[in-house]
Amino acid sequence: MAIFLTAASKVIVQGMTGAEGLKHTRRMLAAGTDVVGGVNPRKAGSSVDIDGRRVPVFGTVREAKEATGAEVSVLFVPPAFARAAVQEAADAGMALAVVITEGIPVHDAVALRAYARERGTRVIGPNCPGLISPGRSVAGIIPADIAPVPGRVGLVSKSGTLTYQLMYELRGTGFSSCVGIGGDPVIGTSHIDCLAAFEADPETELIVMIGEIGGEAEERAAEFIATEVGKPVIGYVAGFTAPEGKTMGHAGAIVSGSSGTAQAKREALEAAGVAVGTTPTDTARLVLERLG
Repeated sequence: MAIFLTAASKVIVQGMTGAEGLKHTRRMLAAGTDVVGGVNPRKAGSSVDIDGRRVPVFGTVREAKEATGAEVSVLFVPPAFARAAVQEAADAGMALAVVITEGIPVHDAVALRAYARERGTRVIGPNCPGLISPGRSVAGIIPADIAPVPGRVGLVSKSGTLTYQLMYELRGTGFSSCVGIGGDPVIGTSHIDCLAAFEADPETELIVMIGEIGGEAEERAAEFIATEVGKPVIGYVAGFTAPEGKTMGHAGAIVSGSSGTAQAKREALEAAGVAVGTTPTDTARLVLERLG
């Protein structure tokens, strides 16, 4: 089991023929992802040779889905075209759209999220590393060799780099799935969405939740954990040393007074029974202690 992405998932890549799309398609294939096609209207009918495997290029997402049965799309498209690309994936009936693109205007992010939700397409991102179910599949840019072993831990994180660090710290333990949801003000899949999925996943025994300063997503997640999550949750909040009133890192990480501070988030999580680490390494220690 895993959440959102399994070994059986068929993946297409919107923007596969670009430099970043091609590089990460190669990495996804090497990790065992079943990449069945790419989309580029200008190169429809052609194919790309990736390490000896011919990957077809389709003119539209709908054509790719009809020809391959794909249900997951990974998007490597410029910010100006991201909204239309997600809408195309939703119109084609894709179950999951993983939006790697950063720099998407907030009004476009709001629109693409609403459009996808109305049509039953889950969006992960934008401005995210994607997700991985180790040993099974990768959809995005997460390096599969950081933690190649399937295991009992589910990980959800706002931060891409902290996703990688916790995966490395717990590489010997293994993960059911790791999801980098992105740290922009508007994202398609929240901490709560992933917490609910991990709670329902029989393979996941413990959940790690990584947050960061700004907004109130972690406080809302704490409320959800207190009433809806029975599995142990270990948390980490980045940004204890961030100055007040200053934007730090992700566009959503803006702190004003006590609102959105790392300390306020930590207190909310601890009140919900979540053990919160002081550093990523300390967080990994808490996980290992809890797993025994």
